[in-house]
Amino acid sequence: MDTIKKILIVDDEVPIRKNISDLLSPRGYEILEAGNGEDAMLRFNQDKPHVVILDINIPKKDGLTVLKEMRSISADIPVIIFTAFGTSERAIEAMKLGAFDYLEKPFELDEFIITVERACEYRNLLAEVRKLRTFVSGAVTNLPKENIIGRNPRMQEIFKLVGRIAPSDATVLIQGESGTGKELIADAIQRHSLRADKPFVKINCGALAESVLESEIFGHEKGSFTGADSRRKGLFEIADGGTVYLDEINSMPQSLQVRLLRILQKQTFFRLGGVTPISVDVRVIASANTDIKKEMEKGNLREDLYYRLNVVKVTLPPLRERKDDLDLLIDYFLQKHSPIRKLIIPAETLSKLHSYNWPGNIRELENTIHSAVVTASESLLVINQLPFQSATAQEEFKFISLIEKGLTFKSAINYIEKKIIQEALILNDNNQTKTAEYLKMNRRLLYSKMKELALDTHEKEKLKRYFKKK
Repeated sequence: MDTIKKILIVDDEVPIRKNISDLLSPRGYEILEAGNGEDAMLRFNQDKPHVVILDINIPKKDGLTVLKEMRSISADIPVIIFTAFGTSERAIEAMKLGAFDYLEKPFELDEFIITVERACEYRNLLAEVRKLRTFVSGAVTNLPKENIIGRNPRMQEIFKLVGRIAPSDATVLIQGESGTGKELIADAIQRHSLRADKPFVKINCGALAESVLESEIFGHEKGSFTGADSRRKGLFEIADGGTVYLDEINSMPQSLQVRLLRILQKQTFFRLGGVTPISVDVRVIASANTDIKKEMEKGNLREDLYYRLNVVKVTLPPLRERKDDLDLLIDYFLQKHSPIRKLIIPAETLSKLHSYNWPGNIRELENTIHSAVVTASESLLVINQLPFQSATAQEEFKFISLIEKGLTFKSAINYIEKKIIQEALILNDNNQTKTAEYLKMNRRLLYSKMKELALDTHEKEKLKRYFKKK
C-alpha cells in the first residue's frame, strides 16, 4: 500500500490554504495547492493526489465542473467539497456527482480531520482491491432555482443522502410533520434522478374518497362503474418510465394497500373493471406525516407494505429543532415574496419569530412572512403585523376577552373553537385538508365543526383585518 498521503487543497483564498496546510502537515500529509480550477486540474493530472479538498466557489472553473472532470479521470480519488454557502442544490449536486463528503465553512476542526482520515482510508482500500467504484451521473443540466434551505447539520446530512440515493431506483419513504418540506425533498430526488426527464406524478392519498382514489391511481375501463363512459388511464400508467409520489401514504385505505403492494413487487396492476395486466416501470417515493412504523403496529398499514416502502428512509426535523436555520429561511421568504421592496425586521420582531414554536413548521413560517409582507405599510416588519399574535394560551385569552363579551360557557367554547379554526385556515391558505393536519384533527370532524359553527371560510379576510388593527 502507498503510505504517502498527498492532499490537494483547491481554494482561491491563500490564508485558507495555509491554515489547512498547517493543520494537516504535522499529521504526515504532503500538501499540494491550487488557487483556481485550471491549476487544480493541472496538479490533479501531474501529481495524482490521494485526496482532494475542493472549494465550490473558485475562479476559472467552478468547483462542480472541476469535480466532474476529476471524477471522469479517476473515480478512485475521494474529493471533499467545502463552501461557505450551505444550500441544498449544491450539496445534493456535489454528492450526486460523486463527492466523498460535503463540509460547510466554517467547519469544526475535529470533523474536518476525521473526514480527511476517512477519505485516505477509503482511497487506500480502493488502491488494494480496485473493485469499488462510486457512481458518476451524467452531465449536469440546468437546474431549477434552489428551494430547500438549511445549514443545520441534520439538513446537511439529508442533502447528502438525497444526492446518494437520487440516481438509484430505490423506493424512498419521507417522514416528517406537516409543513416540514417532504414534497420538496421528493422533488429534489426526482430532479436529480435518472428519470428527471420522465413523468413525475403526485398523488395525495388523504385528499380523495376511496373509490375516487382507486380510479385515479389505477384507472378504469369503460362501464366499470356508473359514470365510467370511457376508458381512463390511471396515474401509475401515466407515470410509466418516471416517478410516482404518494403523499400521506398513512391515509391510504387497506384495500388499496394490497394493490399498491402488487405494483411494488411486480410492477403490474389492473385497471378497475379490467382483466388484462398492465406493466409499468415506475419509481415510488412515499411520504407520511406520522410515524409510519407506529401506523403499522396499530394495524393501519400493512406490514409487508411498510417494509416495501421503507427501503430508504428520510426523516425531516421539525422547524423547532432547527431554529439555527430560522434567519436563513426568513431571508429566503422575504426575497421570495418581496423581491423589490426590501423589508427590515427589527430585533424585537425577530426575537418574536425565534421564540415562537412553529407547530406548522416551514409552511407556517412562509405563510407568516408572506402575510406580513402583504400587510406591511412601511419598510419595517413590526410585531403587530405578524399573524400569530395568539401563539400562547395567555395571548389567546387576552385576544378573545371573553369576560368583557359576557358569553355563556357553551358560547365561549364555540367562540374559541371558531377563532382557532379561522386562524388555522389563514395559516394554511384556506386549504381545509392542510388545516385539519395542522390542527391534528380528522378532516370530517373539521368539516362538521365548520358547519356547526356556521364558519364561512371567506371570513378569512375579516380576521386578517382584525390582526392588522391589533
